[in-house]
Amino acid sequence: MQANREQTDERLYDAELVRRTLAGDTTGFDELIHRFQRRAVSVAYRLLGNSHDAMEVCQEAFLRAFRALDTLQDPERFGPWLMRTVSNLSLNFRRSRRQSNPIPVDDCLLPGSEEGRGSDWMVSAGMPPDDALASELGEAIQKALGELPEKQRLALVLFSIEGMPQKEVAEVLDCSVEAVKWHVFKARKTLKEKLGDYL
Repeated sequence: MQANREQTDERLYDAELVRRTLAGDTTGFDELIHRFQRRAVSVAYRLLGNSHDAMEVCQEAFLRAFRALDTLQDPERFGPWLMRTVSNLSLNFRRSRRQSNPIPVDDCLLPGSEEGRGSDWMVSAGMPPDDALASELGEAIQKALGELPEKQRLALVLFSIEGMPQKEVAEVLDCSVEAVKWHVFKARKTLKEKLGDYL
């Protein structure tokens, strides 16, 4: 209940920032950038595997959002609207680059610990921190994620990694909540099959 109230408050604040921006107060949009930049870069990076490309895509996404802000029908939905733009731009960027330069997929599903000794996920799963094993597992995960269909991969990144509510993921993917559940289920099943030797 508390989480729902906090989400509602945040959306109302987003709507107020949108209204301020449309009224000519550009500090409103600066605050929107501050609120969503981290998540936007994180999503773009997980889809592109390159921090420079992720920053470039996010800069373009915020620019497009600013220019099209008056077309946003529900200002409370700024977050999902922006994430859809980031996701679409990232996927288009990957497609355009794939022809000549394959882009490495580096989703950081298993982020390294601050000490650089394996991954937090491995430790929480009771596996010993082992640099070689973590590196090998990371490469296997990168490869497996890269082979997922785009909607499954995006659903997994947004819901399982970014922690976005299923309803917002559905808005980003332009599908039903049930379809999001299906994409996440299929993505997890495929990863489990492909990574069976490691898990």
